[in-house]
Amino acid sequence: MSTSLDKIIGPRAPEEQQAEDHLRYRLPTIFFLVAVVLLIASVFLPYWQMTLQAPQYPKGLSVQAYIYKLTGDVREIDGLNHYIGMRPLAEAAQLERSLSIVAVSTLSLLIVAAIFIHTKYTVLLALPAILYPFIFLGDMYFWLRNFGLNLDPAAPLSSAIKPFIPPLLGVGKLAQFVTITEVKSGFYLASIASVCIIIGLYFHRRAYKPLVDSQIEAENQAEDEFEQEQ
Repeated sequence: MSTSLDKIIGPRAPEEQQAEDHLRYRLPTIFFLVAVVLLIASVFLPYWQMTLQAPQYPKGLSVQAYIYKLTGDVREIDGLNHYIGMRPLAEAAQLERSLSIVAVSTLSLLIVAAIFIHTKYTVLLALPAILYPFIFLGDMYFWLRNFGLNLDPAAPLSSAIKPFIPPLLGVGKLAQFVTITEVKSGFYLASIASVCIIIGLYFHRRAYKPLVDSQIEAENQAEDEFEQEQ
């Protein structure tokens, strides 16, 4: 095993030390694995929902956005959006949806890999999963803005509706239509996973930083002794 790889992976706690203080070294693994389970479970739940209310729809119309598909009253809302010149919802985030399962799988593998890295490089492996919920919201806002500001000027009601940005979260109103947008259970699971990772990183630093510091101190001492012998 190369020295460079050793520096990336970091030291291992002696078995007797792990036996004496096993919880100290298990806590990072526990929180990282919980985060993986939550992240994978979030795939099967909606992340975001838009509900459209109007006099002709007393029960409202709603669309749920999973990371890989749209469900709900997509066709009905597309029909309404056609009149104001907005493109079909399925045209948004096509690349993101096609790669979403691979992306979440990759994030999960990075978190698992972080369990075996006992140095500061653990943060680099965990950071993408921590930022994932914010990336999702940022991507949603990008597409809402893109669709709302690029209306088809040839649409039947184009002269009556000016370009607008649908709300990412909260309530918006356009003519007689009211939209209510909110995050759903999938997003909450991904966010809790991020919190678990942050907590895991705290316990990771608490467990392994003293070992890393001791290793560095020993290496420096060995170098000093070698230089004195020369």
